[in-house]
Amino acid sequence: MSSEAVVPGLSRDDLIYDWNLLSGSFDYRGLRIELNDETLRDGLQNPSVLDPPIDKKIELLHLMVELGIHSADIGLPGAGPRAYDAVLALAKEIADHGLPIAAGAAGRTIRADIEPIARIQQATGVPLEVGAFIGSSPIRQYAEGWDVERILTSTRDAILFAVDEGLEVMYVTEDTTRSRPEALTKLYTAAIEAGARRICLADTVGHATPHGVRQLVRFAKKLVADTGEPVKIDWHGHRDRGFGLANALAAIEEGVDRIHGTALGIGERIGNVEMDLLLVNLCLFGMHDHPIDRLTDYCMLTAEMCGVELPHNYPVFGDDAFRTGTGVHAAAIIKAMQKGDQWLQDCVYSGVPASMVGRTQTIEISPVSGLSNVRFWLGQHGHDSQDDDLCDAVFRLAKRCDHTLSQEEIEIEIERFAEARP
Repeated sequence: MSSEAVVPGLSRDDLIYDWNLLSGSFDYRGLRIELNDETLRDGLQNPSVLDPPIDKKIELLHLMVELGIHSADIGLPGAGPRAYDAVLALAKEIADHGLPIAAGAAGRTIRADIEPIARIQQATGVPLEVGAFIGSSPIRQYAEGWDVERILTSTRDAILFAVDEGLEVMYVTEDTTRSRPEALTKLYTAAIEAGARRICLADTVGHATPHGVRQLVRFAKKLVADTGEPVKIDWHGHRDRGFGLANALAAIEEGVDRIHGTALGIGERIGNVEMDLLLVNLCLFGMHDHPIDRLTDYCMLTAEMCGVELPHNYPVFGDDAFRTGTGVHAAAIIKAMQKGDQWLQDCVYSGVPASMVGRTQTIEISPVSGLSNVRFWLGQHGHDSQDDDLCDAVFRLAKRCDHTLSQEEIEIEIERFAEARP
């Protein structure tokens, strides 16, 4: 956080004491991490979302570019004609507009899933990275009737085929966080020898804790170092235990190269790491220097096109993120506003600056409001905030209610007061 002056003689560091930066904490400043957006692939696998029309997918792709997201998984074309057509259209959009975003597509480690990706690359000229995935955990092997040798055979055949087709390969071991190290050693070594230049550690069922993530990433880094090959490591996390974002940060701290996420965290079951919240935190850490003022648009578009309801208390982007009806909170924000400093009003009662994501602080009137809320609201909506009798009338209404007042309710009370006034 910048220490520039807020008022003469005071810096931001003078006004906020940051326990996060004490000795022993991880220093994110200056680090860079690649971001891979899975909204248009894993995100659309959520059983409650709609598969949006292609024009909306293209609109979201452009927003990814505006937010400085480095790459996108644009689908699984082997899933059928609709999926193939969507991936083809998105790849054409990247080619036609020269979009500065890398693209990939997912497929099982079988030729039938990889071949459509190769065709799309050949048709559009857009280099595609195939995310070739296969289950690797003992429980998955038992359920499927597989053994490690069968997985190795499938891995080698699929990757060699993809490389021969001119595709970059990211090898994804599903359920990595419940897989045995000896199996992972064999699988990753074989994949790298066959030509994979990324490996992806997948917390497919959201099993991992931050401690588990650290152990797995350390294991993977040593394995890659031992091969001597220039192979990057990705982290793909799910939120089944609520550890999604925390696990992503643990992976960053241990040195992975790229993090996967989705808008609003949509994805299989309860979803993936929230790309939007990840971006907010990376900006606060000083790790992402691209403007993210369109991040609200990115979230709202995803909610609208996928038929997702954005909870009112969703961090940063929910309706209530920068909205208060509490008297003490509102009074502090209003006083900060009166000092004329954007940063001050953004941060006096918020850990995330609203303006960073294109939003503003909002003062409402509720049963726990003070008169300062009422005066401020009236002034903001073109009414006489110095009319004590009017303020008292609205204030009394708020104290009789069991909810935050809507604009319509307040306006009706103002009309009623005006009509009753001598």
